[in-house]
Amino acid sequence: MTIVEKLKAGITTELAEQTRALAAELAAALPADTTLALHGDMGVGKTTFVQGLASGLGVHEHVTSPTFAIYSVYQGTTKKLLHLDAYRLEKEAQIESLLLDEFLVSPYVLAVEWPEKTGAWLPKDAWHLTLSIVDGDQHRIRLR
Repeated sequence: MTIVEKLKAGITTELAEQTRALAAELAAALPADTTLALHGDMGVGKTTFVQGLASGLGVHEHVTSPTFAIYSVYQGTTKKLLHLDAYRLEKEAQIESLLLDEFLVSPYVLAVEWPEKTGAWLPKDAWHLTLSIVDGDQHRIRLR
């Protein structure tokens, strides 16, 4: 079973390291120019997931939530990673003023936390992942 098939069925992790390892494995399977929409409440591990993506893409910088900067750009050895935290966006039109398109140079992975704040801006072929807490410290990640 591939990582994509496993994610479609849903995967439960118990440690942040497991979430990062899962995302790193997914990063290796992503086609060029992929947008990942990361759905879930605060504290479910979206940034932890992006840290794993970064590792899988060969990013050597420390990855943190770009909540106040809105987005961060990291150069990996295989693809560029753009990490967008849309939580503070109040209007869909604000996303266009960020000029993200200037950084979407192939090959890239765009990981969007709080994608519901971006309105219709996300591409139609974005991969939607739902992250949730299912039991205490267990986290569930599922590709829709």
